[in-house]
Amino acid sequence: MAREWVINNYSGYKGLVLQQCKPQKAGPGEIRLRIEAFALNWGDMDLMLDRYSFSFKSFPARIGMEAAGIVDEIGEGVDEIELGARYCTLPYFYYNKGASADYVTIDARYVTPAPKNLSAPESASVWMQFMTAYYPLVELSKAAPGKHILATAGTSTAGNAALNIGALFGANMIATTRYEENRDYLIKSGASNVIVSGSDDMAATLRKMTDGHGIDAAFDPVGAGMISQYSPALARDATIFFYGTLDGVFPQLPIVDMFQANATFHPYSLFNYVENPEMQAKGTTFVYKALEDKKLVPNIDRVYPMEEYREAWEYLRQPRTKHGKVVIETGLSEK
Repeated sequence: MAREWVINNYSGYKGLVLQQCKPQKAGPGEIRLRIEAFALNWGDMDLMLDRYSFSFKSFPARIGMEAAGIVDEIGEGVDEIELGARYCTLPYFYYNKGASADYVTIDARYVTPAPKNLSAPESASVWMQFMTAYYPLVELSKAAPGKHILATAGTSTAGNAALNIGALFGANMIATTRYEENRDYLIKSGASNVIVSGSDDMAATLRKMTDGHGIDAAFDPVGAGMISQYSPALARDATIFFYGTLDGVFPQLPIVDMFQANATFHPYSLFNYVENPEMQAKGTTFVYKALEDKKLVPNIDRVYPMEEYREAWEYLRQPRTKHGKVVIETGLSEK
């Protein structure tokens, strides 16, 4: 029998249960992966508390949107997938069929070959963070020299990816963090400037860091506690890309500041781009090339065994002195 981690209600990660299961067969248009590794993401945390933009249809339900594994079954109508090869799931909401298991069946539209020369944990760690940042920064904001972009929660994996990617395109990347000791890490990640939350008038500091121009875009997963701090520094025609609620509260929009800047509030979900074949291809092509050129590199903090999934969540939710993805290995790599 295979194993799966499930929740039976919206009780958070402490309600996760490891149980035995029978692997599902790959249906038409699907493949089955023997999972080698899967990654933890903050969206999963919100999902387990029913504060996500999607909810489960029923229980029990599995967690996990990002995994790497070996194709061991191919369903009817699926072409160009290699049996026995390592593939990755692309970040998407798979309802009750998440990746927190030994096996997962998945629509073949939402898998991609594992990047060359990466291990299974590394292959499972790159798609959510880099693709989440890619579309707002590159496709929508057109990051380039002269663009000023704020990445709040800069030590989060997606926030850090935004610093990496924005810096590649020459943008002035500004990061926020709660802790002064994160400054060096953020500068090395691509930030031109760092703001420690609560230490300054954020809007005044942003205007100074942008020579009075203001920020052209904000890449913000925080929620109500952050937007009003930077909104007075929005540049003309700025966009706020809002993609999470780390503080647990949806924001009240700073309408006056947005009126004055002709700014746009963009509720952003990576899923909308993954399900668009043309945009999905642009994102994966960028990530493959950047990894191959070593302009982007996997950044894994810790790897836990399958049995310690709850302990991995406990670690992720604590303030950390190290940064990067937290990944689970199933132990099935050599079977």
